[in-house]
Amino acid sequence: MTAPEPVRAVRAAPAEDEDWRSLDPRTLAVHCGWMAAPLGSLALTALATHGRLDARAWITLAVVTATFAVITGAGLLRWWRTRYRVTADSFELRTGLFTRRLRAIPLHRIRTVDLTAHPVQRLFGLTVLRAGTTTAAGSGGDHSGLTLEALTRPAAERLRAELLARAGSGDAAGEPVLATADPRWLRYAPLTFWIFGGVFAVLGSVWRVLNDLGIEPWRIGFVRHAFEEFGGSVLWLTVPLALLGIAAVGSAGAVVLYAENWWKYRLEWSDATTLRIRRGLLTTRSVSFERSRLRGAVLREPLLLRMGGGATVRAVAGGLGNREENCKRSGILPPAPRAEALRVATGVLATPGEPAKTPFEHPALAPHPRAALRRRVTRGLLWAVLPGAVVLAVLGALLTPVLLYCAVGYVLVATPVVHVLARDAYRALGHGLTDRHLLIRSGTFSRDTVALERDAVLAWSFTDNPLSRRAGVTTVTAAVAAGHEGYRMPDMAAEDAVPFASAAAPGIMDEFLTDRSAGAPLTRPAGRRP
Repeated sequence: MTAPEPVRAVRAAPAEDEDWRSLDPRTLAVHCGWMAAPLGSLALTALATHGRLDARAWITLAVVTATFAVITGAGLLRWWRTRYRVTADSFELRTGLFTRRLRAIPLHRIRTVDLTAHPVQRLFGLTVLRAGTTTAAGSGGDHSGLTLEALTRPAAERLRAELLARAGSGDAAGEPVLATADPRWLRYAPLTFWIFGGVFAVLGSVWRVLNDLGIEPWRIGFVRHAFEEFGGSVLWLTVPLALLGIAAVGSAGAVVLYAENWWKYRLEWSDATTLRIRRGLLTTRSVSFERSRLRGAVLREPLLLRMGGGATVRAVAGGLGNREENCKRSGILPPAPRAEALRVATGVLATPGEPAKTPFEHPALAPHPRAALRRRVTRGLLWAVLPGAVVLAVLGALLTPVLLYCAVGYVLVATPVVHVLARDAYRALGHGLTDRHLLIRSGTFSRDTVALERDAVLAWSFTDNPLSRRAGVTTVTAAVAAGHEGYRMPDMAAEDAVPFASAAAPGIMDEFLTDRSAGAPLTRPAGRRP
């Protein structure tokens, strides 16, 4: 019997209105929040021109007014025609004026329910509810869900409880509260690459806004003066000082951003079957994971955070949306001490009624062959050292011989750095098995240790090319209906790949192992039959 589709769109039939609920009418006021950006731009323009608005500013004001009328009317119609209800077996949403639609999610297909409220919505006491789901296995792994904008907080909490009421029974493993915010974790906030990238991103955005307003930033007095002073000073002294200043500003911004994202953080088993995370200062977020939808966890250790002894944890769960949405919603622990990350990941993966054991400290991860090290060194030299040296050498030949010496210096400095990073990436490679989990570790700039439930593996993919075949390695990917949907084990020894996959998820490879024993090559992905 074919499983029902998680989301279906049909033309709505006449239905009784007694069971249908409507959105809060204050959602119309929230829709006006978009006007802050264009009105703020006009205000800045008026200040910069001392109240003398040009034709472009008046045209912008007219466009804002017309757009306001259109969006307000559309919001009124959307509020008037949006109705939802929870039946005995599904969550239904009815929308549309001329073309009416009825969308429904079977309750047993709902993976997660999260509540989000940005500052404007919080001002009006509203929140957005999103029910996420994943299609049945074998249907392509597309993600879908229903979103309600916007409900009052009590109504959203009641609706979430109704939607998750169908979860299976069981006892929460360990303490109900797994982790809460600790102010001491703020010291890990600056240990990201955004201490530099974030500053340049903000400066670029401000520069673009000023340019759109007709203001030439380089003509502003203090900006022009700063560039002139910088260019006329001793660069070997001012450049390091400028970098230190950028790092200081970036660190302060990282702390503020950390506080905004993880303020009042709390991770807990809200009942026997639901893992819930709450966080946020200005924009609050509450995400719930059903225990039956959790397929594993990722211990993530970016380079700077790893050097500081910290780590983060992400959940591998179904129904979190596409890759971008998954990155936003799967985080269950902010940058924190590594010991705390191990404890939280263990609590998330623990089986009810059994002693909690962490799979991440598994001592017997199998290393990858030395060919993997040679491939990383070669890639680093080809993609990092060679291009920079060639560019500097060409510019030196065309412009000034000083750049030729810079090219030589770049090679002498970059080559050992590449070797160090390549060796670190090679030492990080590993894979292994426990009673319940498949373990995968890789990466240097972001070292990830993934623990996947072995029963959750749906298919295997084996990828190689002429160079990797010559080196005797292959990349093995475990496909799961959760998280990023595929988790790679790069540069595994080719002769070990198929036996390991067969041992990790018995039954998937049997047909293909039979084909290989008969002399047929393995040239297609192996997976469970639907």
